[in-house]
Amino acid sequence: MTTSVANETLLRVVNLKKHFPIRRGVIFQRKVGAIQAVDGVSFEIKRGETLGLVGESGCGKSTTGRTILRLYPATSGQVFFNDDEISSLSLGAFRSYRPHMQMIFQDPYASLNPRMSIGEIISEPLIVHTSMRDKERKEQVEKLLDLVGMNPNYTDRFPHEFSGGQRQRIGIARALALSPELIICDEPISALDVSIQAQVVNLLEELQEVFDLTYLFIAHDLSMVRHISDRVAVMYLGKLVEVSQSKSLYDNPLHPYTQALMSAVPIPDPVVEEKRSRIILTGDVPNPSDPPSGCRFHTRCPIAVDICSQDEPELRQVGLDHSVACHLV
Repeated sequence: MTTSVANETLLRVVNLKKHFPIRRGVIFQRKVGAIQAVDGVSFEIKRGETLGLVGESGCGKSTTGRTILRLYPATSGQVFFNDDEISSLSLGAFRSYRPHMQMIFQDPYASLNPRMSIGEIISEPLIVHTSMRDKERKEQVEKLLDLVGMNPNYTDRFPHEFSGGQRQRIGIARALALSPELIICDEPISALDVSIQAQVVNLLEELQEVFDLTYLFIAHDLSMVRHISDRVAVMYLGKLVEVSQSKSLYDNPLHPYTQALMSAVPIPDPVVEEKRSRIILTGDVPNPSDPPSGCRFHTRCPIAVDICSQDEPELRQVGLDHSVACHLV
């Protein structure tokens, strides 16, 4: 986590939506609905900051990250990078922004091409986006491997020769190849052994310090998010329900969903752990193709009242850098 955060906004997302159409029919496929994976998300990230994006599986976290980078085309909304609106650019025009925004993928086994050597994988972005000669590229790849704690002589080896933690380090080296300003970390530790997770997170923090990187850190491990994030945004069924400074959110969660999430985080003190009460949510997450009216959480909320099922709450500021979408806060 960075100790000082610049006031300059690097990334601003305004009312971003990503709906996946549901089609039926063998020959003439007609649209019969849409999965509202991301439905009106707005936030900003300051330069040098880490914003944690948390929520249960299927809430739209990864889709948000991929839509920002235009791996998925946005249904609507705007994305501003360094005050430049990039969501409406043609793919050709957007190409010049790609080196500045990179992604570390969730699965280190699926995100590396098994037919390419490590040297080829890391040098691929250098071939596409730079005019480096072969010797320069080789030196840069070796430097990147050394930077992420790998042996520079491993360039001729293939992904199957490495462990999950080593593969994720290779993925990090590839993301760093073009000296990006923003890295979207899509659950980069969820597929790793617990013993390796802390090493990868510490590496990300060290790299952030050295290169002044900005992270959108997507995860469902709340204790790890608390450790690495300056601010945290909580997502439920395609919408943000609370955004706050990390310490404030963990010390005083305001939204009922956030309170339920925080009650599930283990506390390494048996006395405190025994005294606190868990908030157990009933029911299942609603279908994103047919979300509930009003507040999307009201079907599982323990304190919901009539207005919750009728009017959708806006994400409004309730304290210093603390916003929440709840009628009862």
